[in-house]
Amino acid sequence: MKTIQFREAIAEAMSEEMRKDESIFLMGEEVAEYNGAYKASKGMLDEFGPDRVIDTPISELGFSGIAVGSAMNGNRPIVEFMTFNFALVGIDQIINNAAKIRQMSGGQFNCPIVFRGPTGSAGQLAATHSQAFESWYANCPGLKVVVPSNPRDAKGLLKAAIKDDDPVIFMESEQMYGDKGEVPEGEYTIPLGVADIVREGSDVTIVSFGKIIKEAHKAADELAKEGVNCEIIDIRTVRPLDFDAIINSVKKTNRLVILEEAWPFGNVATEITYQVQSQAFDYLDAPVQKINTADTPAPYSPVLLAEWLPNHQDVIKAVKKVLYK
Repeated sequence: MKTIQFREAIAEAMSEEMRKDESIFLMGEEVAEYNGAYKASKGMLDEFGPDRVIDTPISELGFSGIAVGSAMNGNRPIVEFMTFNFALVGIDQIINNAAKIRQMSGGQFNCPIVFRGPTGSAGQLAATHSQAFESWYANCPGLKVVVPSNPRDAKGLLKAAIKDDDPVIFMESEQMYGDKGEVPEGEYTIPLGVADIVREGSDVTIVSFGKIIKEAHKAADELAKEGVNCEIIDIRTVRPLDFDAIINSVKKTNRLVILEEAWPFGNVATEITYQVQSQAFDYLDAPVQKINTADTPAPYSPVLLAEWLPNHQDVIKAVKKVLYK
């Protein structure tokens, strides 16, 4: 094992796959000369050259469309968005072309693209730069959606996403690029659609993903001092979603709390709640509790932002509620 930053795990995953397959290339704003806006492609221009690490104009619609056409012609593009907020400009290419071309062509074309970049809030960046669109993309058939929470998963899942023959939305976080974690030496991948039970417990299941899962760990540590034993599941892949892992855990703990950095209406937690009540209703000893951001655009004020975002105290309250404490 070695300890590296999240951004280094991303760069390693891309570089290792590009060394094996010349059809893979990286494109996006400032990915080449500047080494990436968050230095997640550091050194890649020097190794692979400007034909495979390509700085694009500020036109997400344009370069997303170029990637779709390139993928249809046998290449495997990796598209970096400086933030998924900017991907809204290119969402027509993602939803109406990348996600649908295999079906609309009767299987004549596939579209092996990774669209990657930061999601969710990143401090005081205000309403239009602090949005989580995981549930938006997961709602679209034809797309896979991945949200890693640590360097090990980031590298293993990104390698799997690059190898995948379908378009993958790979969502990171500005606030995690400097996070350090242990990563296995040598070649490894993590299959898409397999959740990780990161903490075993018997009293309550907490499901989360992405950077907000850190608040679940903080809450579990505090609750352990009171004798509450939390099981934490990192779903890692929003679509396909490993419902079996969640349902099996609920059958053991009989209680479920879902923590998600997203608006409360129609999100990933909503779907998990539906699946659990439809498949494991008789095992539930309390209603499912889900924790989300406030139902407003993200505020700029640091005081309001702290209130808007879920935190470990919110998780503790939800756990005590399902335990009737």
